Amino acid sequence: MHRRLGFARAVSRAGLVLAAAAFMSLWAAGASRVEARVFDPETFTLDNGLQVVVVTNRRAPIVTHMLWYKVGAADEAAGESGNAHFLEHLMFKGTDTLGPGEFSRIIALNGGQENAFTSYDYTGYYQTVARDRLEIVMKHEADRMTHLRLTDEVVLPEREVILEERRSRIDNDPGPQLREMMQATLYLNHPYRIPIIGWEHEIDELNTETVLAFYRRWYAPNNAVLIVAGDVTAAELRPLAETYYGKIPTRPVPERKRAAEPRQHAPRIVTLRSPRVRQPSVSIAYLAPSYNSEGSEHAYALQVLGEILGGGTTSRLYRSLVVEQALATGAGSSYSSSAYDLSSFDFHASPRPGIELEPVEAALREQIEDVRKDGVTEDEVAAAKRRLRASAVYARDSLRTAPNVFGRALTTGSTVEDVESWPDRIAAVTAEQVNAAARAVLLENRSVTGRLLPEPAD
Repeated sequence: MHRRLGFARAVSRAGLVLAAAAFMSLWAAGASRVEARVFDPETFTLDNGLQVVVVTNRRAPIVTHMLWYKVGAADEAAGESGNAHFLEHLMFKGTDTLGPGEFSRIIALNGGQENAFTSYDYTGYYQTVARDRLEIVMKHEADRMTHLRLTDEVVLPEREVILEERRSRIDNDPGPQLREMMQATLYLNHPYRIPIIGWEHEIDELNTETVLAFYRRWYAPNNAVLIVAGDVTAAELRPLAETYYGKIPTRPVPERKRAAEPRQHAPRIVTLRSPRVRQPSVSIAYLAPSYNSEGSEHAYALQVLGEILGGGTTSRLYRSLVVEQALATGAGSSYSSSAYDLSSFDFHASPRPGIELEPVEAALREQIEDVRKDGVTEDEVAAAKRRLRASAVYARDSLRTAPNVFGRALTTGSTVEDVESWPDRIAAVTAEQVNAAARAVLLENRSVTGRLLPEPAD
């Protein structure tokens, strides 16, 4: 049975570290080469604008093929929330040459796996198959880039699937409900405030016309990145890319214009009580810059700060709240640097059984205020940088790591040069820069606090 990932912001700490550690290199048959750091990729661009990245990995005779589109939920028209995710589902419903679900059946019959995902900033489709089945994948993925066939007979039932997905994943689960409300409160004007899956009443209005308009507007080779990792070289892949993708004509793609976030003047608090809550928690989110937004000069220092505060069991938060004070079962922080626009720096903690949420929140805020006022030490920065750079050593372990790393980076505004220079930029971060970043970002007026609490059933 085909299983799609559906909507995801894709901001896991490990993934973001690796995304920052992606590195480009050249191949002799027409691509450009730079010093390899981790993946030793080869890259070229087709005449129609499709960017291609190849990461050779000879560990097994298999390949992962990923096609990324530079469009996501934040690019939807007003009143059409969920359209990007809806199209992701419908891309499996057939083309002029394949019936609904037939592409998935072909992948399964050839021993492969496939899936797809939608975020605020990009949409991706991937397949993992044996090396000698790669051409089959490329043929059919290129086919649905331009020849998707949709009718009400397939679109309207799939809309019900999306509505049920929303009910099961969000409407019946207080944790995702709280996160959705926090997101809608953190961003006052930017489309990141709207859930990727969409609001229920707007999903209910999506139809064949709206989704095809979105498809024709954004799905073009000059708005996509093809990334292939595994038992293949660029010299072997390029003829296939030219044969199947190279024939697709370039089309005009609109500029990604998004509403700007205004100045924020007050902190917000969102509290959700539900009899379904088994584990109370507190979360605090602060608006933060990404690599590509205003304040981007703090992005690398924020990655180091995130490692110091929330990087596992040796981090400040875990050591203080879980080990020393014995208040929480877990505590940590996370930061996403690869958003197309603004991002967030997030904290979370959950109390131990028998302990109220208030002292846990107070202890968490104390740690935040401490780092904002007193900063971090040179020793903490040095240790965090060592851990961050060491994490790149394991980047080749999974065949899907490189395509995910490059896809996130190249669809959110980063260039090959930006990504390649990540280790040097992390190595150059100083304690003074980390402290400046903490003071610039951890501002109460740019924050939202979320409290998840149990409520006895009536």
